Amino acid sequence: MLRTAAEVQLGNYAPAPFVLTHGRGSRVTDASGREYLDLSGGIAVLSVGHSHPTLAAAIAEQAARLMHVSNIFYNDRAIELAAAICARTPFEKVYFCNSGSEANESLLKLARRFHYDRGDEHRTEFVATHNSFHGRTMGSLSVTGQPKYHKGMEPLVQGVRFVGFNDLAALDAAVTDQTAAVIFEPIQAEGGIILGTDEFVRGARRMCDERGALLFFDEIQSGYGRTGRFLAQEWFETVPDACSLAKGIGGGFPLGAMLVTDRVAGGLPPGSHASTFGGNPLACAAGLAVLHIIDEEGLIENARHLGDYLAERLAELDAKLETTAGTRGIGLLQGIVLADQVDPGATLAAVHSAGLLLTLAGGNVIRISPSLNVSRDELDEGLSILAKVLSDAPRKR
Repeated sequence: MLRTAAEVQLGNYAPAPFVLTHGRGSRVTDASGREYLDLSGGIAVLSVGHSHPTLAAAIAEQAARLMHVSNIFYNDRAIELAAAICARTPFEKVYFCNSGSEANESLLKLARRFHYDRGDEHRTEFVATHNSFHGRTMGSLSVTGQPKYHKGMEPLVQGVRFVGFNDLAALDAAVTDQTAAVIFEPIQAEGGIILGTDEFVRGARRMCDERGALLFFDEIQSGYGRTGRFLAQEWFETVPDACSLAKGIGGGFPLGAMLVTDRVAGGLPPGSHASTFGGNPLACAAGLAVLHIIDEEGLIENARHLGDYLAERLAELDAKLETTAGTRGIGLLQGIVLADQVDPGATLAAVHSAGLLLTLAGGNVIRISPSLNVSRDELDEGLSILAKVLSDAPRKR
């Protein structure tokens, strides 16, 4: 199968050399029958684990009922899911799409159209942060503060200024009367699991209010209970004008969303933005099932308690090893930093070979982002495997 994959699939990825065929909970199995413990959660997507029976049943039931109608018509599942999300958050309106990149692209379009309709056509610029990741579409890529993703894609969307994450003085200098919006992740996940500071997050809100710019949060990895709160912004007691969601919202089914306050909801009038598949009944049925499971199984509380446990265990592991250089994270979005002499790619490959699925973030951070219903025993098992690999981690040549 690997040979066929190389022949027929585009080579823009560099997958691990095995083919996964099925899974349940935090376990997956490859084509040879080997089982792996998955503590990557599909990069923070599998909020309720692989093939949760309630989610699978909801998708199957909806597929037999109504899958797609287009947004020329209302559908019941989209209305129900939007209402459920609004009830859990400080936002009043929801726009559905299919991915995080699309959700962030929607934020950028919202900002420009919002100011245009208010007579502020000069407000077209964006302020984003270095080391951020917002997606692969041209707009979302343009506010992604990692030059390696820009290579060969320039020229990008013009009018983007980058500042250091958590550098409030730099943000102060960057936000002008031409700024449409400031966008950042309250927790930089792909950039290495770096938490925003209260000073920066709250200061950004105050600054945008004073200068007439909008504030957007990207909660694609940090949202939907992963940090022990429904949205990570709750830790900062700060509400942006809009935020993006994806990944965990569909539990593995493609689904994204832009959440907005009433103040800016009119920024995208009819005809200004759309998605053919966004908010389709099948995806929204999956989203409703995910919320039901999160509530019924107490998964936000589980993420908070097991996140604290995971952080303690990682700190203990870091203190014993010469191959690591610290830990980062909150809830079930955690990471252990590899020391300079360690080869990150080879180390990750060794982790996979040992039967544990994890991912890298920020180039040198082993990211642990399991399903929210992971058990303590599964975390212990994974940490045991990780400790063995890191005790003799491959060095850079």
